[in-house]
Amino acid sequence: MKQRKVPMRKCIVSNEMKPKKDLTRLVRDSEGHVAVDLTGKKNGRGAYITNDRESFLKLKDKDLLSRHLKVKVTTEDYERLIEESRGNDS
Repeated sequence: MKQRKVPMRKCIVSNEMKPKKDLTRLVRDSEGHVAVDLTGKKNGRGAYITNDRESFLKLKDKDLLSRHLKVKVTTEDYERLIEESRGNDS
């Protein structure tokens, strides 16, 4: 039986390549709103981050999401994203 290829993505905080299922996708839609994409299929520009609280805190401290998604992300947005991602923690 042929083994399936595991899709790999790069975490924007740690710059490590990891299996897609181990990462959380954050997406910016056409209106500029940023949200957690639990399905991995939403339209828009996406960025991947490791599923742990430390990664989200580093993301917030360094404001990496604003650079990667090319939109200004506020402190309130970061707090909302951290809360939304808790349902996706492993």
